[in-house]
Amino acid sequence: MSNTITLNVNGQNHAVDAPPDSMLLYALRNDLKLHGPKFGCGLSQCGACTVIMDGSAIRSCVTPLAAVAGHKITTLEGLGSVDKPHPLQQAFIDEQAVQCGYCINGMIMTAKALLDRNPKPSRDEIKHALNGNLCRCGTHMRIVRAVERAAKQGGAA
Repeated sequence: MSNTITLNVNGQNHAVDAPPDSMLLYALRNDLKLHGPKFGCGLSQCGACTVIMDGSAIRSCVTPLAAVAGHKITTLEGLGSVDKPHPLQQAFIDEQAVQCGYCINGMIMTAKALLDRNPKPSRDEIKHALNGNLCRCGTHMRIVRAVERAAKQGGAA
């Protein structure tokens, strides 16, 4: 019996052979070889696995494949490339907001969803949006500055 589920990821349809109750994170990383979303806690508490589904930031470690079929998923790889980073990715580079880098996927994807719905957030709104993403390295202020920089430069593009 086939468990093929079609996922629309970064604008392309992909057929994934997996049980409908398996988590999106595993399909993204193992089947589609997209390594932006990370496995952090597996409990939807750290944000490392964050992706955007239909404009909203979601935690892929607790989202079953059955819940995303028919929806548009965007991963970090869908924003920009090494040669042409998305304005938000470029702001993180410019602010040197990355130390170990483990949380950055979640920070950028959460910030992208924020800027898409609120292109000019206040510092408090940025902090509130990023509150559920854990960073152990202590680059929080650089991360906030990166989101502010992206907002000033039209970073939701």
